[in-house]
Amino acid sequence: MEKPEALAALAALAQETRLDIYRLLVQVGPEGLPAGNIGEQLGLPSATLAFHLKELKYAKLARCTRNGRSLIYAAEYPVMNALLLFLTENCCGRSVTERQPTCVPNEAKLSTPVKRKR
Repeated sequence: MEKPEALAALAALAQETRLDIYRLLVQVGPEGLPAGNIGEQLGLPSATLAFHLKELKYAKLARCTRNGRSLIYAAEYPVMNALLLFLTENCCGRSVTERQPTCVPNEAKLSTPVKRKR
């Protein structure tokens, strides 16, 4: 990952609502969630949700696929892993051969929906 891509990803995650959305997407796994479900679980109006999902897509942290009339959003694990490696090498001063940080889908599904803290 190059510096401009890292900056875009960090900027996208440096906002409370987007961080909540991304956390939810990472926790549900690679199959993702329909946009409406994301909004319901986090208590977000559709216009607000659309804005933040667009920012996560722009930063390549999330992808969107169409399933019928639903838009399904999912976390892009390789991009998060590239960001972790970038930070490890460039900020922590460690070689990635020492330990490679990874973000992988959680095997267990969430037993309770993630609620946004107010």
